[in-house]
Amino acid sequence: MAEQTSAGQTRQGRPPQEPRIKPLMVGGVVFAVCMMAIVGAYQVFVGMGALMEDNFYTRANDYPYDLNINVWGWVHLISGIVIVAAAFSVFKGKTWARVVGITVAALSAMENFFFTPYYPLWSIVIIAFDVLIIWSLASYGHAQAHKVYGAPM
Repeated sequence: MAEQTSAGQTRQGRPPQEPRIKPLMVGGVVFAVCMMAIVGAYQVFVGMGALMEDNFYTRANDYPYDLNINVWGWVHLISGIVIVAAAFSVFKGKTWARVVGITVAALSAMENFFFTPYYPLWSIVIIAFDVLIIWSLASYGHAQAHKVYGAPM
């Protein structure tokens, strides 16, 4: 294994190896940001719909997680705003932004799991998008962000 000297080169005179950039990684993070923006916007619209009209969603009979429709509206609205904000922060190449993105995608998947009786098809689609977002953000490293976007190391 080669050691680095103070000039940024290895003892054998070769520069340190650059991080390898795979197009799938770069495309994956762009995909994740776009999907996070779409999922966040969807959550905002679902939340606004629930807050504006109490009869927008039909109540599920004997559902143990049957919350007040206004509560679901606020949960969706707040999570949508957080997801959209996290989407725009991922492009900065910061590790904390990816962690926040993965966290809000996981919370969004759980939220839509509990929301399935109200809109089953859309909940399943959003859960699938959340899983793809988590995979995309988890496979993209800080070194790649530095090389692609010039993010500080």
